[in-house]
Amino acid sequence: QVQLVESGGGLVQAGGSLRLSCVASGRTFRTYAMGWFRQAPGKEREFVAAISWSGSSMNYADSVKGRFTISRSRDNAKNTVYLQMNSLEPEDTAVYYCAADTDTSRWSSTSLSYDYWGQGTQVTVSS
Repeated sequence: QVQLVESGGGLVQAGGSLRLSCVASGRTFRTYAMGWFRQAPGKEREFVAAISWSGSSMNYADSVKGRFTISRSRDNAKNTVYLQMNSLEPEDTAVYYCAADTDTSRWSSTSLSYDYWGQGTQVTVSS
């Protein structure tokens, strides 16, 4: 069983930055691909970014390319994945979720690929 806990959300003005963190329990975290998704009110959950188990490959939604960066701690004891968000826009307002995929062959943009989910952290960007 894996537990994921997100933090780092908050209220920020447009153009500002936030860094989200997701801490995972479980000894096998380093073998999981990780993803970030978000869900705005009245909208479907959508893909934001994903990173392979090794940290060497990433995938981003077109809407966040060049503004967001996903990374994961090299220290396996920290079991943490990050989402650095720069140049935030009001359209980025949503609840952000991290997710873990036990299939090490992919870093998927599809929510159905992920086996474990966190509870989410709210990000609000004011104009």
